[in-house]
Amino acid sequence: MNRISVSSSNLKSVGYDPESSTLEIEFNNNRVYQYFNVPESVYQGLINAASHGKYHHRHIKDNYRYSQIR
Repeated sequence: MNRISVSSSNLKSVGYDPESSTLEIEFNNNRVYQYFNVPESVYQGLINAASHGKYHHRHIKDNYRYSQIR
């Protein structure tokens, strides 16, 4: 999945696959997680958030099933 770089103290890059509703996040520690069944509006909210890390913590973390892929 292609990811775009984000300016964040916690997140490194973010990608989204609309066909599978999968959100992929690479953290600054180089770990990569995929979050499943994430609406595109949540992805857009993450991309447009003033703080990507805070948005992830409030709206994504613990709200969607996920898997660490790296």
